[in-house]
Amino acid sequence: MSRRRSHIAMVGIPAVSHVLPSLEVIRELVARGHRVTYANDPAVADLIAATGAELVPCTSTLPVADNDWPDDPIAAMGLFLDDAIQALPQLRAAYDRDRADLYLYDIGAYAARALAETQNRPVMQLSPTFVAWKSYEQDVAVHLWQLPGADAYRARFARWLAECGVSTTDVDAFSGRPARALALIPRAMQPHADQVDTDVVTFVGRCLGASGGRDAWTRPADAENVLLISLGSAYTRQPEFYRQCLAAYGNLPGWHVVLQIGRHTDPRELGDIPPNVEVRSWVPQLAVLEQADAFVTHAGMGGSSEGLFTGVPMIAVPQAAEQFSNADRLVELGVARRIDTSDATAEALRTALGELVADAEVSRRLALLRADARAEGGTTRAADLVEDVLG
Repeated sequence: MSRRRSHIAMVGIPAVSHVLPSLEVIRELVARGHRVTYANDPAVADLIAATGAELVPCTSTLPVADNDWPDDPIAAMGLFLDDAIQALPQLRAAYDRDRADLYLYDIGAYAARALAETQNRPVMQLSPTFVAWKSYEQDVAVHLWQLPGADAYRARFARWLAECGVSTTDVDAFSGRPARALALIPRAMQPHADQVDTDVVTFVGRCLGASGGRDAWTRPADAENVLLISLGSAYTRQPEFYRQCLAAYGNLPGWHVVLQIGRHTDPRELGDIPPNVEVRSWVPQLAVLEQADAFVTHAGMGGSSEGLFTGVPMIAVPQAAEQFSNADRLVELGVARRIDTSDATAEALRTALGELVADAEVSRRLALLRADARAEGGTTRAADLVEDVLG
C-alpha cells in the first residue's frame, strides 16, 4: 500500500506501441494502492484491464486499426489534433465530476494536458519515445513549419488552445514541452541527450514487471544460436522481406530463427519454410530476446530499447517515422548495422549477421549499454517519481 491513496488518471491513444511501454507503471501504481483510471479507446480495453486500472472509454479517431497514416507529416499531425479536439469533451464528461489528483498522458494525447491545466491539476507526460532537447525547435521543428499546410495547422491548434482556456497557449510549448515527463526509453536512444532539461525529464528506461512483464518462450535444446526477426506490430505487411530473410538464414548452420510476420501476412506467401525457422504471427519479444544472439528489427523505439536492455546485436531495417533515426542511433552506438528495405537482399542480411556476431567491439559496447539501461530504474523508479509529484 502506498503512503497515500490517490486518484491517478492515465490518458492515452490506442496505438499499441504507445500503450505497451507504460502498462507496467500503471500496474505498479495500482499495486501500491492508488485508484488508477485509464482513458483510452475500448479497442485496447484488454491491455488496460490486465493492469487493474479502470477503463474510462474515450473513443479515438486515429487510424490505428488499419494503420492508414498519411505520408505527409503535417497531415499526420493534424490527425492527432483532430483526435484531441474530439477527445476533450469526452474527458471532461468523465473527469469534471471525478477529478484526478494527477494526470498522466501519452505524447499524442493533447487533450489530457488541456484538461489538467483547466482543472489546475498536476500533469506528467509518459513518453514512449525521445523527447525535445534544448535546440529541438531550431534543429527539427523549424523544418516542419516550412511545409505546406503548417501555418494553417498551427493557427487551428492555437485557436483550440485559446478556446480550451489552458494556461499554456504557445503551440510549441504545449505540444512539445511538458511540464514534467518520464522518458520510458534508455537515455542512450535520446538524440542530444546532453541538451535535455533534467529538471523536467527523467529517463527511466524500459519499464518491466516483477516477472519481466513477459510471456514464456523456450529456446530449442539444439539451438546453438537464436535469431529473432520482427518488424513490430504496425508495418508488418512485408512478404518479400520475409522471403529474403528465409533465403538468408534458412538452414544456416547453428542458427534457430524466430520469424514474426504479424497479422497482415499469410504464411503461405513465404513458400517453403526451412526446418530451422519457426514462423509466428506474434511472439513474446522480450522473452525471446533474453535468449537470443541477434535481432533483425524495424528499429521502433520499443524494439531498439529491448535490444539494448538484453544486450543483443541488431540489424536495423527501418520502415517508417522515427525508425530511421533510431536505426542511425543504434549504428552510432556501435551495436547495429542498418539495411534499408530496398537493400535487404539475402546476401546483405547474411553478411550483416556474420559481421555483427564476430565483432568483439559490438559485444563490448552492448555489455556497457545493457548495464546502463538496467541501472535507469525502470518501473519502480517511474512509480516513485509519479508519487513524488503527488507529494
